Amino acid sequence: MAEEEEAEVAAPAVEVEEEVNDLPGAVKGVLKRALHVDGVIRGLHEVAKYIDAAKAQVVFLAESCNEPAYKKLVQGLCVEKNVPLVDVPDNKSLGEWAGLCKIDKDGLPRKVVGASCVCVTDFGEEGQAYDYLMNYINKA
Repeated sequence: MAEEEEAEVAAPAVEVEEEVNDLPGAVKGVLKRALHVDGVIRGLHEVAKYIDAAKAQVVFLAESCNEPAYKKLVQGLCVEKNVPLVDVPDNKSLGEWAGLCKIDKDGLPRKVVGASCVCVTDFGEEGQAYDYLMNYINKA
């Protein structure tokens, strides 16, 4: 009497990966994927803890940071623990890519908070952005 109704399972939206041909695009892609697996650490205190514990895979430091002691600390820790350090031109864009913003109904970022230092502990799914970033790090 009771017929089993087949529930329609919506196919997951297939994300088309953007073509990555520059460093900012690669950083954005890597941080986006790392955010999905909760692998992004933001802020000096947290980043310093993760670098010191050798859990950081790669560190992004904003060149627009105007505190020389801040930069010196992060650079020194990265050299000491042999963690790759990638310079990003703007702290606002780094903050946006690291998820420190609100997204409005149109999909545009609002209330972007700058981030001077971000590290990745888990890259998540590897793709073109990851490959480009690894090639950049290995060349440097």
